[in-house]
Amino acid sequence: MTDHVAQIRDQWAAERPDLDTSPMAIIGRLHRIGDHLRERIARVQAQFGLSEGEFDVLATLRRAGDPFELSPNELAAWTMVTSGAVTKRVDRLAAAGLVERERASHDGRGRIVRLTDEGRALIDSAVEAHLANESALLAPLRESERVHLATLLRAWSEAIENDAG
Repeated sequence: MTDHVAQIRDQWAAERPDLDTSPMAIIGRLHRIGDHLRERIARVQAQFGLSEGEFDVLATLRRAGDPFELSPNELAAWTMVTSGAVTKRVDRLAAAGLVERERASHDGRGRIVRLTDEGRALIDSAVEAHLANESALLAPLRESERVHLATLLRAWSEAIENDAG
């Protein structure tokens, strides 16, 4: 049985044999895998009442270490979204009692976002489930394949990010 991308490439080969469709073998499959991964990951996050963005904010604060706080600008940089998106996510999380906003101790004009005890407990449970889910998603690959794939993706990611213009 051939996969969806192989079928598309076969169709192009029949219609336009002059085209090199080999990039589709990678890019097309990455898109399809990415869609499946996002859906499966979102299901686990939803079990904790979190969206992908909310999970990302809580996980970023948790990874920051004690006292589990960052400025909105630091959150935006780590989560790779605009400050407006961070504000919306923090608003929802604050309303749920998972984070709190406070004045920065080193700068009375600045603000920080801090995990509450409830937020820390939730993200600790959610990240455990998240990692178990990711392990299950990778289960079809042997350990050596995972290591090789991680190495290839890192090299490609670094090349693309360093060439981003």
